Amino acid sequence: MMTRILTGVGLLALLGFAVYMGGWVFSVLFIVSMCMCIFEVYRAMRNAGNRPVEWPVWLCVAISIPAFVIYKQSYIVLLLMGCACVLTCANILFRQEPSLEDLMFSCLPMFSVLLPGMCMLSFQQYPQRMMQTYFILLSFGVPLMGDTLALFVGRRWGRRKLCVRVSPNKTVEGALGGLGGSILFAMALHAVYAMFGDMPPLWHSVVIGVLGGVMGQLGDLFASLEKRHCGIKDFAHIFPGHGGMMDRLDSVFFATLVVYLYSLIYSASLAAA
Repeated sequence: MMTRILTGVGLLALLGFAVYMGGWVFSVLFIVSMCMCIFEVYRAMRNAGNRPVEWPVWLCVAISIPAFVIYKQSYIVLLLMGCACVLTCANILFRQEPSLEDLMFSCLPMFSVLLPGMCMLSFQQYPQRMMQTYFILLSFGVPLMGDTLALFVGRRWGRRKLCVRVSPNKTVEGALGGLGGSILFAMALHAVYAMFGDMPPLWHSVVIGVLGGVMGQLGDLFASLEKRHCGIKDFAHIFPGHGGMMDRLDSVFFATLVVYLYSLIYSASLAAA
């Protein structure tokens, strides 16, 4: 447990540095992390006997990042992902032994890593620096605080299993504790930022805490299902006590989709006001 805590502190320090620096520093560090996640997922699939087609996804990553930075339009990423799916489909259909499972696993990282990853990078295009860091910290903090509280509450009071066929150690009590942690983090972050500028109403943060916390836990369960299919405990062993990069960011990717949707709604409401 001490190893896990020390590693977690180091990762939080790195996150704090990246968010504080912002700009290209945050973008480069997050893009590297995103690529590590994609690599870990594909490696786990290959080791499990699947035969994913990887090059269309890597080509999509290589093109979408500069295209998104230059044109600043999210539909560019969706268009490139659609093209990558078509290329993947064509590659697998003309194999001697085409497999629907290989097709699905080939496209999976695009939707579970690349799409939410680009949503995270899009926060830096928000005109106000304060709101940039607010959305980024929400995307990381809501699911990660949920993970932390779920772990401690589950170990102390967990009795009823949450999803035993996917993750036998997760409990209903832990999930509720994690959801409470997500809500508290969102409210605390709102209180801090409210001291430095105008912020949306507090109930917005409560809603984000609930939805982001639920999505974060679904992301964690989804990653557990992937690992169970591949017969592994962790995607990698980079971080002592935490596994690989995907083990750390699985819940963050899912929660980012909620925060990104909220940022679009919030921006639209400001424009209409």
